[in-house]
Amino acid sequence: MSQDTETTAPGAATAPGGPASRYDLVVRGRRVLTATGIRPLEVGVRDGVVVALQPLGDELAGDEIVELADDETLIPGLVDTHVHVNEPGRTEWEGFASATRAAAAGGVTTIVDMPLNSIPPTVDVDALEIKRGVARDQVHVDVGFWGGATPGNTGELRALHDAGVFGFKCFLLPSGVDEFPPLEPDEMEADMRELATFDSVLIVHAEDSRAIDNAPPPEGDDYGKFLASRPRGAENLAIAEVIERARWTGARTHILHLSSSDALPMIRSAKRDGIRLTVETCPHYLTLTSEEIPLGATQFKCCPPIREAGNRELLWEGLADGTIDFIVSDHSPSTLDLKDLEHGDFGVAWGGVSSLQLGLSLIWTEARQRGLDLETVVSWMSDRPAQFAGLAGKGRIALGHDADFSIFAAEDAYVVDVAKLHHKNPLTPYQGRTLAGVVRRTYLHGEVVDGTAPRGRLLRHGTTG
Repeated sequence: MSQDTETTAPGAATAPGGPASRYDLVVRGRRVLTATGIRPLEVGVRDGVVVALQPLGDELAGDEIVELADDETLIPGLVDTHVHVNEPGRTEWEGFASATRAAAAGGVTTIVDMPLNSIPPTVDVDALEIKRGVARDQVHVDVGFWGGATPGNTGELRALHDAGVFGFKCFLLPSGVDEFPPLEPDEMEADMRELATFDSVLIVHAEDSRAIDNAPPPEGDDYGKFLASRPRGAENLAIAEVIERARWTGARTHILHLSSSDALPMIRSAKRDGIRLTVETCPHYLTLTSEEIPLGATQFKCCPPIREAGNRELLWEGLADGTIDFIVSDHSPSTLDLKDLEHGDFGVAWGGVSSLQLGLSLIWTEARQRGLDLETVVSWMSDRPAQFAGLAGKGRIALGHDADFSIFAAEDAYVVDVAKLHHKNPLTPYQGRTLAGVVRRTYLHGEVVDGTAPRGRLLRHGTTG
């Protein structure tokens, strides 16, 4: 399919056309990760779709044959449903070309773009079409879009849904940009009731503005003061509010970037009660700790904040027991000047961590130390976010699924060099960190992503939802 074609996200299907003698691409190896685990397989691809999964040794014929090395695993392309691309309007912060190159380099083959930080924000169909027009012909991976829920746009939500957005994001406190204001809880509930009529999902930045207004103000280069300005209680209060409004309305609701482990018991309780609630967390909450953040290191600033080591361990437990559903990046870059690197003032610097290219290695590095296997990590970062977003043709190496995958060397390692990342602005809190696991090559629809020829598709939520 040509790079400027928009398509409804494909659903899982049986192998189209049945068996045939030749494939566009065949990948052979002793380690291919499918829904049944890692095993020796040959993967046959035709027209960008997986159409054969056969035992290794069957010698499937292909126009291109790829033989995995002994240290390589073929894994499904990751699905990152929380990426701030910022184009148009703030393209100097990131942009579709740079963001999708970074995604592919990190094994991510599908992203869903957040509705804010671009100008205009994606709060009506006209704005969505502007964003699609800018993205078309630039994207190196497949890209979908979230809509925004802001004061006064309840009447726009159904039209945005029909135009293909994957759901709607709201804030319960100021977002940091004036053109995307927050909802009051009653407004959030009204939007939940509207979304329940067509079974879309509300994704919520859950921090309570009153709790933060009454916390000490952030100032200076001491991260501890910034952490005190965004207390766990702010998250806990807001999440409790979201849970109860979801209970009253029956709407599908999702908690973004969970950082407070205190909220895990009420999330477990809500899920036991049958509330339609899902929860994500992010690599920075699972790999970093507040205790290690140096004075003035504003590259670590994000909201909600990175918390203490004990909190981090409880988040890992929440993942392991299923309370937290999956892991996505919340890649939220900015220009270097907005990070106030000269003064290192946490009260002034823009909040956001850049990690889109690094997520798989970050999580694998930590997970393997905890005795977790690669299958589990990849499920958290591919299959589960794909299911959440309704991307039924993504997130697995399976018959009828898109041939989106990467070749991953789990035992290889590298040192993060910000100059080698594809993010537009060279800043990340992981500079100099040694990480396990190297993405050696990424395939989109059965073709290698080379970073020069954009072949990604613009996805619409449709029958897969």
